[in-house]
Amino acid sequence: MHPQPVQFSRLHGQQGQAVALACLNQPATLNALTLAMVERLDAQLDAWARDPEVALVVLYGAGGKAFCAGGDVRMLRQLALDPDRERAVAALTRFFAAEYRLDHRIHRYPKPLLVWAGGVVMGGGLGLMAGASHRVVTETSRLAMPEIDIGLYPDVGASHFLNRLGALGRFIALTGTSLNAADALHCRLADVALENDAFPALLERLAGARWQHDAAADRARLDTLLTGLAAESPPTLAPSALAEHAAAILAIAGHATLDDMAAALHACHGDGWLARARERFAAGSPSSRALIWQIGERLKDADLAGALRAELALSVNTCLAHDFAEGVRAQLVDKDKQPRWQPASLDAVDPREIAARFEAPWRGPHPLADLR
Repeated sequence: MHPQPVQFSRLHGQQGQAVALACLNQPATLNALTLAMVERLDAQLDAWARDPEVALVVLYGAGGKAFCAGGDVRMLRQLALDPDRERAVAALTRFFAAEYRLDHRIHRYPKPLLVWAGGVVMGGGLGLMAGASHRVVTETSRLAMPEIDIGLYPDVGASHFLNRLGALGRFIALTGTSLNAADALHCRLADVALENDAFPALLERLAGARWQHDAAADRARLDTLLTGLAAESPPTLAPSALAEHAAAILAIAGHATLDDMAAALHACHGDGWLARARERFAAGSPSSRALIWQIGERLKDADLAGALRAELALSVNTCLAHDFAEGVRAQLVDKDKQPRWQPASLDAVDPREIAARFEAPWRGPHPLADLR
C-alpha cells in the first residue's frame, strides 16, 4: 500500500482544540506537486477552515531535504507534448487552475496557517509559502524561482508578490537567484527564522498553547510564540547576499527597459555572487526573459486574484511553447544542461508571440473567475 502523497493529522491540545498538520509526503521528488496532491490539500484546507475544533494549520514537507521543490514539471512536460492540442490545453488548465486556487485559499485563509519552509523551496513551493500567515525559514532553507532555466516564468502568484518588491523582485525573477533564510527575511518572503531542529519543540508548544478561535488574536498569539522560540535558540544564518548587494541590484534592475537591464548586468564586474546571477540570466530562455519583463509591466498593479487569472493563461500557453519542453529536457530529463532555445537570443524574440501568451487558450468562462 502506497503512502498518501499528502498526509493529514492532528495534535490535540487544551479544551478540545487541535493543531492540524498537513505533510507533503513525496520526499523522493522533493515533494514536487502533482494534481492529486494539490486537490487533496485544497479540499482538506477547506474542511479545516470550517472545523470548529481546528485552531490553526501547519504545512510542512517530509524527508528533511525540502518543503516543496515546486510543481512536477516532468509531468507537465508530458501533458504539453500531447499531440492533441485541445486535450493538452484542458489538462494543463486543470492543473494550473487547481494549483492557483490552492494558492489563493492560503492567502485568504481564515485561521493561522504556518508553513515550515526548511530545505528546498522552489516555484510552486514558494507559491504555497508566500500566502501563509506565518512563514518560517531555517538555516537549511534555499528558496528560488528558477523558472527561467526551463522556459517558464515565476507563477503561483509571483506576478503579484514579486512585483511588490520592485527592482528586487525583478532581479529575483530574471536571474533565478537562490535565496537563503536571511535573504528571505530581507525581502519579506519569510517572517521568522528558527533552528531546523526546533520543529518538534514548535509542535509541542503549538499543542500546549491556548487558542481563542479568533483569527486576529490567534495570529498574534502565534507571533509571540514564534518570537519567543527564536529568542531562546536563535539560528546561525549565513548573511544575506541580497542585503549586501542591495545598491548593485537596484542599479541593475531599476532600469526602464529589459535591454538596459541586460546591459547593466553584463557590464557589472562584482563578486562571484553577481557573476553567477549574470550567467544564469544569460543562460535562461530568451523568451522567458521577455515574458517576465512584460509581466512586470502589465501586471504591476494587479491584485492577487487578477494576477492568478492572468497567470493561468500565461502558464498554459508557455507550457505549450517550445522552450518549456526543451528546458525540462535539458535540466531534468536528459540532464545535458544544454537547452536549445528557440529563439536563441533576446533580439530574436517576437513581441507578438509574447503578447499572445496573455490570451486565454480555453473556450468559455475563465476557470478562476470566482476568485476575489
